[in-house]
Amino acid sequence: MAGRNVRRKYSEDYIKFGFTCQSKGDVELPQCVICYAVLTNDSMKPAKLKLHLEKCHPNLLQKDKNYFERQLSGLKRQRLDSSSKFHEKTTNAVHASYIVAYKVAQAKKPHTIVEQLVLPCAKEMVRLVVGEEAARKLNDISVSNDTVSRRINEISENIREQVVDEIKKSPMFAIQLDESTDVSLSSQLMVFARYIVPMAFKEEFLFCKKLETTTTAQDVLEIVNNFFETNGLNWKNLVGVTTDGAPAMLGSRSGFQALVKQRAPLVTGVHCFIHREALATKTLPDHLNIVFKGLVKVVNYIKSSAMNTRLFKKLCQDMGSDFELLLFYTSVRWLSAGNMLKRMFDLREELTLFLQDRGKDDLRNVLTQSELELAYLVDIFGILYKLNLQLQGKGANLFSHQGIIKAFVEKLELWIMRVQVNNLVQFPAVDAIRGEKKHIQMQIVIHLRKLQDEFQRYFPEIDMTRDDLSFIRIPFTADVKSVPEDLQEEFLELKNDLAAQDVYQRSTMEKFWASMIGSYPNLSSHAAKCFLPFASTYMCESGFSCLLHIKSKQRNRLAVESDICCALSSTAPNIEKLVGEKRIQKSVFK
Repeated sequence: MAGRNVRRKYSEDYIKFGFTCQSKGDVELPQCVICYAVLTNDSMKPAKLKLHLEKCHPNLLQKDKNYFERQLSGLKRQRLDSSSKFHEKTTNAVHASYIVAYKVAQAKKPHTIVEQLVLPCAKEMVRLVVGEEAARKLNDISVSNDTVSRRINEISENIREQVVDEIKKSPMFAIQLDESTDVSLSSQLMVFARYIVPMAFKEEFLFCKKLETTTTAQDVLEIVNNFFETNGLNWKNLVGVTTDGAPAMLGSRSGFQALVKQRAPLVTGVHCFIHREALATKTLPDHLNIVFKGLVKVVNYIKSSAMNTRLFKKLCQDMGSDFELLLFYTSVRWLSAGNMLKRMFDLREELTLFLQDRGKDDLRNVLTQSELELAYLVDIFGILYKLNLQLQGKGANLFSHQGIIKAFVEKLELWIMRVQVNNLVQFPAVDAIRGEKKHIQMQIVIHLRKLQDEFQRYFPEIDMTRDDLSFIRIPFTADVKSVPEDLQEEFLELKNDLAAQDVYQRSTMEKFWASMIGSYPNLSSHAAKCFLPFASTYMCESGFSCLLHIKSKQRNRLAVESDICCALSSTAPNIEKLVGEKRIQKSVFK
């Protein structure tokens, strides 16, 4: 261990290998007088200096000491300080290297693409448009695979430092997290944070770590806790944790949320609204479920055979159909059934002819005898898909999502009353088919009531529109009696603050309360505890989609955290700072 800390000293004899010395603090670093590369102090050995000369400048091996001293004189005349042209040239090259690496990570591309494609194309374009001399200057930019990887790691670390610093300055924050398996069967834990910045709430990528073995709640807690401890984040400032409904996350005794509440008792645990909505809509009445499974068999009969797919496509072309192909359905993506059923409904005549021609009377009967059921399934899955889209997106909070779910449950009651009086305006595909609809009306009512029961079962939490929270939603018209006693005096001051009323009218609720943190800290903190918790794990799901692009079969050994940080973070890296800390290091001076 002692040998590692020895600082090597420069000897004037090293000039015969083409090296002079630069000082960084009290450490001497060898610098090549030919390509200006600055090596580490560990390289201050004759063997390593000679190796650099042999590898990078083999044509200069026979040069004498006087030749390198002349190169050293030229180097000294360059005055390697912040005002020299040389410094500006090398700084710009390093800056360009960082920019390119950042763009590569944002585009989710392989690190080798710069060296193999981007730089050669850039040199050709510059050579043709500007000239050969300008194209040669691009050789100064370091774009090797290792350099790009290093740059991306440094950029992601810079982004992480900025985000952690912002979270530390925020009085409280919330997280959402989820776990998924990548293409190499590694389990990846992804975490996003929402916190308060001046005048706003901010959502940001926090980290992505690999779970080495098991994926229990304790394993997840250990990774999150290690990150908190390493970066100085306080569990007491955590006010919200949002996860999916997996037992490892929501288990009442040993789930992740239960373990978090042992460290932060006042934290709000949230089960993802999108996940619950998908579970609530998965149940179909027996008759509709039989019809649905039969329709899936029809699709699978055609899609599972390449020949059937080609023949059906040719039939659709000959009939001048709007579409030529059916769509697959997967139970993992339940709402994908809506797209499959809509395509079947549009191509039902073509399907009937095709199945009749192929002698598949059993499948043809499924289609012809369940036309009304197919029409209803198209309508209801279209409605559920729109509901799912409403729950997606960034910036969602418990207030907004609870309002969406409550509105949908009330719509179900309205639709039931309409269907019972033969009003099918909400289901246009069913309404457009003439004929007897009594039996389908009964099926619709049964299904809608089943949906009501399922939504009430999966969304039993406290109604976020209740009166005791009205002062958060409508602070300037709420009754002071709805406000907790310890906040009533501050509430009355806010209610009569004309400037605050102007801010409220010109901004969203989140921005309004974020802007009131300094003026009305107690009220704002109370409101922030309702706005900060994520309503869903949408950002994690989007992150896993990004992960599929970054870690592909061709890049299955990639450590993804730095790349995914650059791709998902909205915080811009401080590249000027990174460049200022970096010295130009080129393997060859071209």
